[in-house]
Amino acid sequence: MTQGIRDKVAIIGMGCTKFGERFDAGPQDLVVESFTECLADAGIEKKDIKAAWWGCCMPDISVGLGAISLANILKLPYIPCTRVENFCATGTEALRGAVYAVASGAYDICLAVGMEKLKDTGYGGLPQSGFVGYKGTQMSANITGPGMFALLANKYFSKYGLSPQEGKMMLARISAKSHKNGVLSPKAHLRKEVTVEQIMNAPIVAWPLGLFDCCGVSDGSAAAIVCRANMAKKFRPDPVLFKSLQVVASSGEEMLCNTWDGAHIEGIYRAGLLAYEEAGIKNPREEVSMAEVHDCFSITEALIMEDLQFSPRGRVKEDVASGRFNLDGAQPIEPDGGLKCFGHPIGASGIRMVYEMYKQLQGKAEKRQLKNPQIGLTNNAGGFPWNIIASVCILGK
Repeated sequence: MTQGIRDKVAIIGMGCTKFGERFDAGPQDLVVESFTECLADAGIEKKDIKAAWWGCCMPDISVGLGAISLANILKLPYIPCTRVENFCATGTEALRGAVYAVASGAYDICLAVGMEKLKDTGYGGLPQSGFVGYKGTQMSANITGPGMFALLANKYFSKYGLSPQEGKMMLARISAKSHKNGVLSPKAHLRKEVTVEQIMNAPIVAWPLGLFDCCGVSDGSAAAIVCRANMAKKFRPDPVLFKSLQVVASSGEEMLCNTWDGAHIEGIYRAGLLAYEEAGIKNPREEVSMAEVHDCFSITEALIMEDLQFSPRGRVKEDVASGRFNLDGAQPIEPDGGLKCFGHPIGASGIRMVYEMYKQLQGKAEKRQLKNPQIGLTNNAGGFPWNIIASVCILGK
Protein backbone atom coordinates (compact mmCIF):
# COMPACT_ATOMS: atom_id res chain seq x y z
CA MET A 1 0.00 0.00 0.00
CA THR A 2 1.35 3.43 -0.92
CA GLN A 3 2.10 5.80 1.92
CA GLY A 4 2.25 9.18 0.14
CA ILE A 5 4.32 12.18 1.19
CA ARG A 6 2.19 13.55 4.02
CA ASP A 7 4.38 15.18 6.70
CA LYS A 8 7.56 13.65 5.25
CA VAL A 9 8.95 16.75 3.55
CA ALA A 10 9.35 20.34 4.73
CA ILE A 11 10.16 23.65 3.11
CA ILE A 12 13.08 25.35 4.86
CA GLY A 13 13.73 28.17 2.41
CA MET A 14 12.04 30.06 -0.40
CA GLY A 15 12.79 32.99 -2.66
CA CYS A 16 10.82 34.96 -5.21
CA THR A 17 11.73 37.82 -7.52
CA LYS A 18 9.55 40.79 -8.21
CA PHE A 19 7.39 39.81 -11.18
CA GLY A 20 6.76 42.15 -14.08
CA GLU A 21 8.38 43.68 -17.12
CA ARG A 22 11.88 42.91 -15.89
CA PHE A 23 13.80 44.65 -18.64
CA ASP A 24 16.33 45.49 -15.92
CA ALA A 25 17.37 41.85 -15.59
CA GLY A 26 18.28 38.95 -17.83
CA PRO A 27 16.98 35.43 -17.26
CA GLN A 28 20.14 34.44 -15.38
CA ASP A 29 19.71 37.46 -13.09
CA LEU A 30 16.16 36.39 -12.21
CA VAL A 31 17.27 32.87 -11.31
CA VAL A 32 20.11 34.18 -9.15
CA GLU A 33 17.74 36.66 -7.47
CA SER A 34 15.24 34.02 -6.38
CA PHE A 35 17.93 31.50 -5.43
CA THR A 36 19.91 34.02 -3.35
CA GLU A 37 16.84 34.83 -1.25
CA CYS A 38 15.97 31.13 -1.00
CA LEU A 39 19.44 30.06 0.16
CA ALA A 40 19.64 32.85 2.74
CA ASP A 41 16.15 32.02 3.99
CA ALA A 42 17.14 28.37 4.48
CA GLY A 43 20.36 29.29 6.24
CA ILE A 44 22.35 26.60 4.44
CA GLU A 45 25.25 26.57 1.98
CA LYS A 46 25.09 25.62 -1.67
CA LYS A 47 27.10 22.47 -0.98
CA ASP A 48 24.29 21.17 1.25
CA ILE A 49 21.95 20.81 -1.76
CA LYS A 50 22.11 17.28 -3.14
CA ALA A 51 19.88 17.51 -6.23
CA ALA A 52 18.00 20.19 -8.19
CA TRP A 53 14.94 20.43 -10.43
CA TRP A 54 14.58 23.23 -12.96
CA GLY A 55 11.23 24.30 -14.37
CA CYS A 56 11.27 26.31 -17.59
CA CYS A 57 8.53 25.88 -20.19
CA MET A 58 10.19 27.80 -23.01
CA PRO A 59 13.93 27.50 -22.40
CA ASP A 60 14.89 28.41 -25.96
CA ILE A 61 13.21 31.79 -25.35
CA SER A 62 14.05 32.25 -21.68
CA VAL A 63 17.55 31.01 -21.00
CA GLY A 64 18.83 28.10 -23.11
CA LEU A 65 18.15 24.41 -23.42
CA GLY A 66 18.57 21.71 -20.83
CA ALA A 67 19.17 21.31 -17.11
CA ILE A 68 22.77 22.36 -17.61
CA SER A 69 21.47 25.94 -17.82
CA LEU A 70 20.58 25.88 -14.12
CA ALA A 71 23.90 24.28 -13.19
CA ASN A 72 25.73 26.97 -15.15
CA ILE A 73 23.79 29.89 -13.71
CA LEU A 74 24.00 28.80 -10.05
CA LYS A 75 27.39 27.06 -10.32
CA LEU A 76 25.92 23.98 -8.69
CA PRO A 77 28.56 21.62 -7.27
CA TYR A 78 28.38 18.53 -9.55
CA ILE A 79 24.94 17.40 -8.39
CA PRO A 80 22.11 15.82 -10.41
CA CYS A 81 20.05 18.51 -12.13
CA THR A 82 16.86 17.84 -14.07
CA ARG A 83 14.91 20.18 -16.32
CA VAL A 84 11.13 19.61 -16.44
CA GLU A 85 8.26 21.07 -18.44
CA ASN A 86 4.53 20.48 -18.00
CA PHE A 87 2.74 23.33 -19.76
CA CYS A 88 1.65 26.05 -17.32
CA ALA A 89 2.09 23.62 -14.39
CA THR A 90 5.84 23.52 -14.98
CA GLY A 91 6.71 25.26 -11.70
CA THR A 92 4.80 22.75 -9.59
CA GLU A 93 6.30 19.90 -11.61
CA ALA A 94 9.80 21.09 -10.67
CA LEU A 95 8.77 21.27 -7.03
CA ARG A 96 7.22 17.81 -7.21
CA GLY A 97 10.53 16.38 -8.42
CA ALA A 98 12.38 17.81 -5.43
CA VAL A 99 9.69 16.84 -2.92
CA TYR A 100 9.28 13.28 -4.14
CA ALA A 101 13.06 12.77 -4.21
CA VAL A 102 13.28 13.74 -0.54
CA ALA A 103 10.18 11.70 0.38
CA SER A 104 11.70 8.64 -1.29
CA GLY A 105 14.76 8.84 0.93
CA ALA A 106 17.10 9.34 -2.01
CA TYR A 107 18.23 12.79 -0.80
CA ASP A 108 18.06 14.86 2.37
CA ILE A 109 17.95 18.35 0.80
CA CYS A 110 16.80 19.33 -2.71
CA LEU A 111 16.23 22.51 -4.70
CA ALA A 112 13.43 23.48 -7.08
CA VAL A 113 13.67 26.58 -9.27
CA GLY A 114 11.19 27.93 -11.82
CA MET A 115 11.72 30.83 -14.20
CA GLU A 116 10.38 32.32 -17.40
CA LYS A 117 11.50 35.43 -19.27
CA LEU A 118 8.78 36.29 -21.79
CA LYS A 119 8.46 40.08 -21.95
CA ASP A 120 11.57 40.56 -24.08
CA THR A 121 9.87 38.61 -26.87
CA GLY A 122 7.03 41.11 -27.12
CA TYR A 123 4.31 38.58 -26.33
CA GLY A 124 1.03 40.15 -25.32
CA GLY A 125 -0.19 36.72 -24.26
CA LEU A 126 0.92 33.13 -24.46
CA PRO A 127 1.80 32.16 -28.03
CA GLN A 128 -0.96 30.63 -30.14
CA SER A 129 -0.87 26.87 -30.44
CA GLY A 130 -2.73 24.21 -32.35
CA PHE A 131 -4.07 21.12 -30.65
CA VAL A 132 -2.93 17.78 -32.00
CA GLY A 133 -5.58 15.14 -31.49
CA TYR A 134 -6.12 11.53 -32.44
CA LYS A 135 -3.24 10.10 -34.54
CA GLY A 136 -1.75 13.54 -34.96
CA THR A 137 -4.78 15.08 -36.66
CA GLN A 138 -4.75 18.87 -36.40
CA MET A 139 -8.09 19.65 -34.80
CA SER A 140 -7.78 23.41 -34.46
CA ALA A 141 -5.18 25.79 -35.82
CA ASN A 142 -6.11 28.90 -33.85
CA ILE A 143 -6.81 27.97 -30.25
CA THR A 144 -6.31 30.90 -27.89
CA GLY A 145 -6.45 31.04 -24.11
CA PRO A 146 -9.19 33.68 -23.87
CA GLY A 147 -11.28 31.87 -26.49
CA MET A 148 -11.12 28.52 -24.68
CA PHE A 149 -12.02 29.90 -21.30
CA ALA A 150 -14.71 32.19 -22.69
CA LEU A 151 -16.46 29.03 -23.89
CA LEU A 152 -16.35 27.70 -20.32
CA ALA A 153 -17.82 30.94 -19.01
CA ASN A 154 -20.72 30.94 -21.44
CA LYS A 155 -21.49 27.28 -20.77
CA TYR A 156 -21.38 27.87 -17.02
CA PHE A 157 -23.74 30.86 -17.30
CA SER A 158 -26.14 28.77 -19.39
CA LYS A 159 -26.05 25.68 -17.19
CA TYR A 160 -26.70 27.55 -13.94
CA GLY A 161 -29.10 30.19 -15.26
CA LEU A 162 -26.95 33.28 -14.93
CA SER A 163 -27.86 36.20 -17.16
CA PRO A 164 -24.96 37.83 -19.03
CA GLN A 165 -25.07 40.73 -16.56
CA GLU A 166 -25.05 38.41 -13.52
CA GLY A 167 -22.20 36.38 -14.95
CA LYS A 168 -20.12 39.43 -15.80
CA MET A 169 -20.71 40.85 -12.32
CA MET A 170 -19.47 37.63 -10.70
CA LEU A 171 -16.31 37.69 -12.79
CA ALA A 172 -15.75 41.39 -12.11
CA ARG A 173 -15.94 40.86 -8.36
CA ILE A 174 -13.34 38.09 -8.60
CA SER A 175 -10.89 40.31 -10.49
CA ALA A 176 -11.54 43.33 -8.25
CA LYS A 177 -10.80 41.21 -5.18
CA SER A 178 -7.50 40.03 -6.59
CA HIS A 179 -6.41 43.52 -7.64
CA LYS A 180 -7.18 44.82 -4.17
CA ASN A 181 -4.95 42.11 -2.70
CA GLY A 182 -2.22 42.80 -5.22
CA VAL A 183 -1.83 46.36 -3.95
CA LEU A 184 -0.45 44.80 -0.73
CA SER A 185 2.07 42.58 -2.54
CA PRO A 186 5.41 44.32 -3.18
CA LYS A 187 6.53 41.63 -5.64
CA ALA A 188 3.39 41.73 -7.80
CA HIS A 189 3.49 43.05 -11.35
CA LEU A 190 0.17 44.94 -11.25
CA ARG A 191 -0.40 46.87 -8.01
CA LYS A 192 -3.36 49.11 -8.69
CA GLU A 193 -6.87 48.66 -7.36
CA VAL A 194 -9.55 48.35 -10.05
CA THR A 195 -13.25 48.86 -9.43
CA VAL A 196 -16.01 46.48 -10.41
CA GLU A 197 -17.39 49.19 -12.68
CA GLN A 198 -14.07 49.58 -14.51
CA ILE A 199 -13.84 45.83 -15.01
CA MET A 200 -17.41 45.58 -16.28
CA ASN A 201 -16.79 48.36 -18.82
CA ALA A 202 -13.36 47.24 -20.02
CA PRO A 203 -12.80 46.23 -23.65
CA ILE A 204 -13.86 42.67 -24.45
CA VAL A 205 -11.16 40.16 -25.34
CA ALA A 206 -13.44 37.13 -25.86
CA TRP A 207 -16.99 37.46 -24.56
CA PRO A 208 -17.62 37.55 -21.64
CA LEU A 209 -13.95 38.00 -20.75
CA GLY A 210 -12.75 41.58 -20.76
CA LEU A 211 -9.31 43.07 -20.33
CA PHE A 212 -9.34 42.73 -16.53
CA ASP A 213 -10.59 39.13 -16.66
CA CYS A 214 -7.31 37.96 -18.21
CA CYS A 215 -3.97 37.60 -16.44
CA GLY A 216 -0.92 39.19 -18.04
CA VAL A 217 2.46 38.00 -19.20
CA SER A 218 5.39 38.64 -16.88
CA ASP A 219 9.00 37.81 -16.17
CA GLY A 220 9.86 36.15 -12.86
CA SER A 221 11.50 33.37 -10.91
CA ALA A 222 10.82 31.51 -7.68
CA ALA A 223 12.76 28.87 -5.75
CA ALA A 224 12.31 26.44 -2.87
CA ILE A 225 14.63 24.30 -0.76
CA VAL A 226 13.05 21.22 0.78
CA CYS A 227 14.35 18.63 3.23
CA ARG A 228 13.26 15.65 5.34
CA ALA A 229 10.66 16.81 7.82
CA ASN A 230 12.44 15.23 10.77
CA MET A 231 15.53 17.39 10.18
CA ALA A 232 13.79 20.67 9.26
CA LYS A 233 14.00 22.32 12.68
CA LYS A 234 17.77 22.06 12.56
CA PHE A 235 17.57 24.85 10.00
CA ARG A 236 14.66 27.02 11.14
CA PRO A 237 11.98 27.13 13.88
CA ASP A 238 9.06 27.52 11.45
CA PRO A 239 9.33 25.05 8.56
CA VAL A 240 6.24 24.38 6.47
CA LEU A 241 5.16 20.78 5.86
CA PHE A 242 3.79 19.19 2.71
CA LYS A 243 0.50 17.44 3.38
CA SER A 244 0.07 16.45 -0.26
CA LEU A 245 1.29 17.21 -3.76
CA GLN A 246 -0.70 15.60 -6.55
CA VAL A 247 -0.57 16.04 -10.31
CA VAL A 248 -3.01 14.53 -12.80
CA ALA A 249 -3.07 14.54 -16.60
CA SER A 250 -6.29 14.29 -18.57
CA SER A 251 -6.36 11.99 -21.59
CA GLY A 252 -8.57 14.45 -23.43
CA GLU A 253 -11.64 12.28 -22.99
CA GLU A 254 -13.61 15.34 -21.88
CA MET A 255 -13.59 16.60 -25.45
CA LEU A 256 -13.88 13.22 -27.14
CA CYS A 257 -16.88 11.97 -25.12
CA ASN A 258 -20.27 13.50 -24.40
CA THR A 259 -20.26 13.26 -20.61
CA TRP A 260 -18.36 16.50 -19.88
CA ASP A 261 -20.66 19.45 -19.25
CA GLY A 262 -18.14 22.08 -20.40
CA ALA A 263 -18.84 24.06 -17.21
CA HIS A 264 -16.11 22.71 -14.97
CA ILE A 265 -12.52 21.43 -15.24
CA GLU A 266 -12.51 17.72 -14.54
CA GLY A 267 -8.73 17.43 -14.13
CA ILE A 268 -8.66 19.99 -11.33
CA TYR A 269 -11.54 18.23 -9.58
CA ARG A 270 -9.71 14.89 -9.80
CA ALA A 271 -6.41 16.38 -8.57
CA GLY A 272 -8.27 17.84 -5.61
CA LEU A 273 -9.79 14.48 -4.70
CA LEU A 274 -6.37 12.81 -4.68
CA ALA A 275 -4.77 15.62 -2.68
CA TYR A 276 -7.52 15.70 -0.06
CA GLU A 277 -7.30 11.95 0.40
CA GLU A 278 -3.54 12.10 0.91
CA ALA A 279 -3.78 15.08 3.27
CA GLY A 280 -6.67 13.62 5.26
CA ILE A 281 -9.00 16.52 4.47
CA LYS A 282 -12.70 15.65 4.62
CA ASN A 283 -14.31 19.09 4.24
CA PRO A 284 -12.21 21.43 2.06
CA ARG A 285 -14.61 24.35 2.50
CA GLU A 286 -14.02 24.35 6.24
CA GLU A 287 -10.53 22.86 6.58
CA VAL A 288 -8.54 24.77 3.93
CA SER A 289 -7.67 28.18 5.36
CA MET A 290 -6.58 29.88 2.11
CA ALA A 291 -5.53 29.13 -1.44
CA GLU A 292 -3.59 30.34 -4.44
CA VAL A 293 -5.22 28.94 -7.57
CA HIS A 294 -4.52 29.11 -11.30
CA ASP A 295 -6.57 32.22 -12.08
CA CYS A 296 -5.38 32.65 -15.66
CA PHE A 297 -8.86 34.07 -16.23
CA SER A 298 -11.52 35.17 -13.76
CA ILE A 299 -13.83 32.37 -14.89
CA THR A 300 -11.09 29.85 -14.14
CA GLU A 301 -11.00 30.93 -10.51
CA ALA A 302 -14.79 30.70 -10.30
CA LEU A 303 -14.81 27.14 -11.64
CA ILE A 304 -11.87 26.10 -9.48
CA MET A 305 -13.78 27.17 -6.36
CA GLU A 306 -16.36 24.53 -7.24
CA ASP A 307 -13.92 21.94 -8.58
CA LEU A 308 -11.96 22.10 -5.30
CA GLN A 309 -15.20 21.94 -3.29
CA PHE A 310 -14.86 25.36 -1.71
CA SER A 311 -18.30 26.19 -3.14
CA PRO A 312 -21.20 23.89 -4.05
CA ARG A 313 -21.76 23.30 -7.77
CA GLY A 314 -23.50 26.25 -9.36
CA ARG A 315 -23.26 28.37 -6.19
CA VAL A 316 -19.90 30.13 -6.41
CA LYS A 317 -21.68 33.38 -7.37
CA GLU A 318 -23.19 33.63 -3.89
CA ASP A 319 -19.82 33.02 -2.19
CA VAL A 320 -18.13 35.63 -4.38
CA ALA A 321 -20.87 38.18 -3.66
CA SER A 322 -20.75 37.53 0.10
CA GLY A 323 -16.99 38.20 0.24
CA ARG A 324 -16.11 34.67 1.36
CA PHE A 325 -12.95 34.69 -0.75
CA ASN A 326 -11.82 38.21 0.14
CA LEU A 327 -8.75 38.84 2.26
CA ASP A 328 -11.00 39.37 5.29
CA GLY A 329 -13.40 36.58 4.33
CA ALA A 330 -13.81 33.05 5.66
CA GLN A 331 -11.57 31.48 2.98
CA PRO A 332 -9.24 33.99 1.27
CA ILE A 333 -8.27 33.15 -2.30
CA GLU A 334 -5.27 34.78 -4.03
CA PRO A 335 -4.13 36.66 -0.91
CA ASP A 336 -1.18 38.05 -2.88
CA GLY A 337 -3.27 38.93 -5.95
CA GLY A 338 -2.70 35.68 -7.86
CA LEU A 339 -1.82 35.38 -11.53
CA LYS A 340 -4.16 38.31 -12.04
CA CYS A 341 -1.63 40.63 -10.40
CA PHE A 342 1.64 38.70 -10.76
CA GLY A 343 1.14 37.65 -14.37
CA HIS A 344 2.22 34.23 -15.53
CA PRO A 345 5.92 33.57 -16.20
CA ILE A 346 5.10 29.95 -16.85
CA GLY A 347 7.92 28.07 -15.11
CA ALA A 348 7.76 30.27 -12.01
CA SER A 349 4.04 30.51 -11.24
CA GLY A 350 3.53 27.22 -9.39
CA ILE A 351 6.43 27.88 -7.02
CA ARG A 352 5.36 31.52 -6.58
CA MET A 353 1.98 30.28 -5.34
CA VAL A 354 3.71 28.09 -2.76
CA TYR A 355 5.87 31.06 -1.73
CA GLU A 356 2.75 32.95 -0.68
CA MET A 357 1.38 30.00 1.33
CA TYR A 358 4.80 29.56 2.97
CA LYS A 359 4.93 33.19 4.08
CA GLN A 360 1.32 33.16 5.29
CA LEU A 361 1.80 30.00 7.35
CA GLN A 362 4.91 31.52 8.92
CA GLY A 363 3.07 34.75 9.73
CA LYS A 364 5.41 36.76 7.50
CA ALA A 365 3.07 38.06 4.79
CA GLU A 366 3.18 41.63 6.15
CA LYS A 367 0.19 43.84 5.24
CA ARG A 368 -1.76 40.98 3.69
CA GLN A 369 -1.14 38.55 6.57
CA LEU A 370 -4.15 36.39 7.43
CA LYS A 371 -5.13 35.56 10.99
CA ASN A 372 -3.57 32.24 12.04
CA PRO A 373 -3.98 30.16 8.86
CA GLN A 374 -3.45 26.43 9.35
CA ILE A 375 -3.74 24.87 5.90
CA GLY A 376 -2.82 26.43 2.56
CA LEU A 377 -3.55 25.05 -0.90
CA THR A 378 -2.11 25.81 -4.31
CA ASN A 379 -3.54 24.81 -7.67
CA ASN A 380 -1.39 25.16 -10.79
CA ALA A 381 -2.64 23.95 -14.15
CA GLY A 382 -1.73 23.90 -17.82
CA GLY A 383 -2.88 22.71 -21.18
CA PHE A 384 -6.52 22.96 -22.23
CA PRO A 385 -9.71 22.89 -20.13
CA TRP A 386 -10.61 19.55 -21.73
CA ASN A 387 -7.07 18.12 -21.77
CA ILE A 388 -5.30 19.48 -18.71
CA ILE A 389 -2.32 18.98 -16.46
CA ALA A 390 -3.57 19.89 -12.98
CA SER A 391 -1.76 20.01 -9.67
CA VAL A 392 -2.93 20.50 -6.10
CA CYS A 393 -0.42 21.07 -3.32
CA ILE A 394 -1.50 21.22 0.34
CA LEU A 395 0.74 22.74 3.00
CA GLY A 396 0.49 23.11 6.76
CA LYS A 397 2.38 24.25 9.82
